[in-house]
Amino acid sequence: MKKQVSPSILINYTGMMSSAQNPKGFTKEELLGLQNELDQAQTALSSLRDSGKLDFSKLLDPMKAQLSMIVEYADNVASKYDNFVVLGIGGSALGPLAVHQALNHYYYNELPPEKRSYRPRLYVMDNIDPVRFNELLQILDPSKTLFNVISKSGNTSETMAQFLIVRDTLRRVCGESYAEHIVVTTDKEKGNLLPIVLKEGYQRFVIPAGIGGRFSELTPVGLLAAAICGIDVNQLLEGALAMDQWIRDSKGVYSNPAQLRAALAHLSGQRGKNISVFMPYADGLKTMADWYAQLWAESLGKRFDRQGRVLHVGQTPVKALGVTDQHSQVQLYVEGPDDKVITFVTVAKFKETREIPMDLELPEDIQFLSGRTLEELLYAEQKATEYALTLAGRQHQKLILPTLDAYNVGQLLLLLEWETAYMGELLNINAFDQPGVEEGKNGTYALMGRKGYEARKQEIEEYGELRYVLDGMI
Repeated sequence: MKKQVSPSILINYTGMMSSAQNPKGFTKEELLGLQNELDQAQTALSSLRDSGKLDFSKLLDPMKAQLSMIVEYADNVASKYDNFVVLGIGGSALGPLAVHQALNHYYYNELPPEKRSYRPRLYVMDNIDPVRFNELLQILDPSKTLFNVISKSGNTSETMAQFLIVRDTLRRVCGESYAEHIVVTTDKEKGNLLPIVLKEGYQRFVIPAGIGGRFSELTPVGLLAAAICGIDVNQLLEGALAMDQWIRDSKGVYSNPAQLRAALAHLSGQRGKNISVFMPYADGLKTMADWYAQLWAESLGKRFDRQGRVLHVGQTPVKALGVTDQHSQVQLYVEGPDDKVITFVTVAKFKETREIPMDLELPEDIQFLSGRTLEELLYAEQKATEYALTLAGRQHQKLILPTLDAYNVGQLLLLLEWETAYMGELLNINAFDQPGVEEGKNGTYALMGRKGYEARKQEIEEYGELRYVLDGMI
């Protein structure tokens, strides 16, 4: 008998619905009016999964079986190295960093080794800025560092450039043992990295063939970094499996959280809300907003529908952080163009608390803070922002995590991935490709002199530019 599960994440969507305070909100009839489309989406997604696709869901159980190998390797190397560096970009970097920041000490790298359980510091190199890259290598001892190269194809120019620099550095510093300092996460059977791995003898983990980077956190792409830095990857996957089963088994917009979130997003888009703001009120979830932004933008920003018709669809994701961005962005959300829908993400119980000291000699206007706690202030600020948006007739909703632990983070990842998949069906687009990104990659290959791209290089170099200089136009 299948184990019955229920998600522990709550969705408060009052701020999306019509009320006396928010007459422009949606009605129950409008939500239910999407049920036929949502049912069709569920059937289509179930068929994809049954046919061996939809791997972000399909591969959760098989990945559970592989955890022991990942954890064993992580435990073996964790105490051998002072540093663990991820070389990757996009989902290969954002996922590992988001989970690490959510579940480990916020200042993890600054902790002494014993407070990190003698596990290495984590660095994620998600860009190729030469200053930043050089400065990282300047502060690390390569002989005490393990580098994780993540690229399914081995065609990722940024990651491969970093790899070549790191390999050259390790060869000079470590000599014949340099290969012990590199672990590669790539495709099982093909790609440019695979022959290098086999020739040079790196430890290797496999990215499943059907997984795109933005959906890859619950594969070795993200699980390896999490395990090496002491995160309970078993609980991370358990939470994901629980949410996955709930979404696949639940029928109806009011029972299925992914259907509900996708329906609200779709209705918002139809009303001109073409910006989706993701605003956690917990610093541990700050980078989760970056991960969400890639997931939403790359999956849903499409020119064509499945029939080849030009649509140009997709909400623009915006990341924000409460309460920081109450002092920078919320003014725009409350009084600016009514083209946004805001998702707050809150944590019901923080793992730590901090009381504000009592001081009766303080000016009366700040005495109210005495004896309260920082989390009380944080909750009050979030609730007040909700209220201000409601008064302004601006739509918002809230995801509430009971605590910020591995189980609940696993649930959050799967909820947002399933929501994205449902939204793709409602928009009649392919949510799992990224043709717009590929064009930029091809242009980079051309400009850097890759064989076979000579014609493209000429096209780009002949592209006219208008430049403004101090003495006028040229």
